[in-house]
Amino acid sequence: MRRLGRSAAGLAVAAVLGMTASGCVTVHGELEQVPAATKSEADQALKDFLAAYNKADAALDPALDAERVTGALGAVNQAGLKARSTYTDKDTAAAHDPLELSDRHYVIPRKAGWPRYFFANADSNRDVDKGDQDTRWLLVFERTGPDALWTVPYLGVVAPSQVPEFALDADGLAKPAETVGAELAVKPEDLSTSYTGYLSTGAPDVFTAGATTSGWRAARAATKKPGFSFQYVDRPLDGAFRPFGLATKGGGALVFFSSRHYERQTAAQGLKPEVNRDTRALLTGEVRSTLTKERVSSQLVFVPARGAAGGAKVTVLNRLPGLVSATGE
Repeated sequence: MRRLGRSAAGLAVAAVLGMTASGCVTVHGELEQVPAATKSEADQALKDFLAAYNKADAALDPALDAERVTGALGAVNQAGLKARSTYTDKDTAAAHDPLELSDRHYVIPRKAGWPRYFFANADSNRDVDKGDQDTRWLLVFERTGPDALWTVPYLGVVAPSQVPEFALDADGLAKPAETVGAELAVKPEDLSTSYTGYLSTGAPDVFTAGATTSGWRAARAATKKPGFSFQYVDRPLDGAFRPFGLATKGGGALVFFSSRHYERQTAAQGLKPEVNRDTRALLTGEVRSTLTKERVSSQLVFVPARGAAGGAKVTVLNRLPGLVSATGE
């Protein structure tokens, strides 16, 4: 799968139009529950994203899709393009296969206020369409205000069988995960803190065992290299890296969230950490004895309902990490 990676988007400030008799403020209809987008708007947003992404990928120029990628995906995409531009021949980059997303389906929630968002579920031309290598791409599209562009803060790649049925109303509209947060094993807004806490200390133990949870902790503990020591620090992310999720049929929710991870490698006297080409492209300072790598990661998880069978633990379906900076000392 291609490296993708950022642009920050601020919240739009709306004008206050009036005060209701109950004291509630009405801001451009933000109290009204409305579809986050129409199907035609969703389709156009996906087409606009693809056009910008392919243009940036061919030119190895992060500025060309900076307005269309935000959050964790933006961080990874922008850093990845910056790094690749330092060692990839321009003709080679321009000859790339454009990303295509077909068989598109949209899951659009009914919600009030901003940001508004929806999920796109599509088949990419980056996989094999049958068998174990068949995948679906799930993208979150976010719009932060009435005059803002649709951007993509999250991407998850999963097997078709891992895409759940969403809880839909009579109009075919989905329900934001935050509206059922109290019913979930972990609230969406607590996932980043819970995940980074678990990776650091093993608590809270709310994630099912796997390569991106217990397996990652074990791999870190087993990392050894003569003459080198390793330290890991995990930090939660929110704000521009806010989680997005939709309630699923039968309880639970499918949620994207972000996290930040640092890996510090310190060498004994006379040794020096190795610096590969991606790290070198994003490096500040000089690597003498210490190298610190910073990665941003997005996780796509299924959060069961509180008290659900099987211990009600969160399952990580996909993790998309990317190096965003490095510091030498």
